[in-house]
Amino acid sequence: MKKKPMVSLLALLLLATIVFAGVARVTRAPGETVNFYANITAIEPLLEDFEARTGVRALYTRISTTQFLATVFTEFEAGRLLADVIQAPLPVMEQLQARGILAPHTSPSAVDFPEWARRGHEGIYLFAIEYVSIIYNRNLINPEDVPRRYQDLADPRWRNMIVMPNPSIHATTISWLVSLRDNVFDGNDAEWREFLHGLAANNPMFVASFGPTPAPISTGERPIGISMPKYIVTHAPAPLSWAQIEPVMGSPRAIGISSSARNPEAARQFVDYWLSAEAGRILADDVGEYVLTPGVFPPIAGMDTARVIPVRDLSDTELTYWSGVFRAIFN
Repeated sequence: MKKKPMVSLLALLLLATIVFAGVARVTRAPGETVNFYANITAIEPLLEDFEARTGVRALYTRISTTQFLATVFTEFEAGRLLADVIQAPLPVMEQLQARGILAPHTSPSAVDFPEWARRGHEGIYLFAIEYVSIIYNRNLINPEDVPRRYQDLADPRWRNMIVMPNPSIHATTISWLVSLRDNVFDGNDAEWREFLHGLAANNPMFVASFGPTPAPISTGERPIGISMPKYIVTHAPAPLSWAQIEPVMGSPRAIGISSSARNPEAARQFVDYWLSAEAGRILADDVGEYVLTPGVFPPIAGMDTARVIPVRDLSDTELTYWSGVFRAIFN
């Protein structure tokens, strides 16, 4: 008779500690939330899956890269930062860390990530690369005309046909253009600057960030552009393709917990979920992200074999300098 309560207790303990994708299925208080500041788009499937697994609702506030630091710094210094979890490009996260805005966290979900991606002692985990390439409208550009090199964007044939984020204000685009010099032009500054002037001469349409780039490409207003291959997934069935040029480069995406999190337990659970293999597959399959989850790739032709590399981080001083250079070139 005394063994039955023990069996029941054991069953309850096992049920309460079932872990799936590194996130415990636990019962939360109705209405519990975790506030999430990020610059990533189309992540609703991920947030819905997290809530279904945990009972915690993620309240998502999207902030553009150009406004991210100013927004978070202002709220933090005023003691009004609502974010429990923060996601942004690595250079942004590093500046937040330097201001004491991120809390250390060791996540069991990231044990198989590359060593350079695991910086939990700093409050930073890299989980994806915000990969950038040439995107085009396959209904308007013939296969034989698709650029075979990044340098081809300076060809006068593309005059008034290109869209891209403003290179004088968009930090990721600034870093990407500088990385072209290092990784495509082999450090040849003269050839790289000649390319920049050729690209500027083609009168590209400037938008504030990558988010608005796929719309004019899809409609044909500007049928080619410097954009993100992920939009092939998130804007399907729009007629978008990517020029399979290597290396594919981009800023590492990172995530961390706010040092002023009002719900730190839910924040840790959210980050552990975000870094899990299941979440990585959703990010790749439904959001088109190039994730660091081993063996997981977005469902985009050629991306599983492409050489994708993180761009070099630029300091504040470098970003300010190159912003001025690009403003002069693309004025």
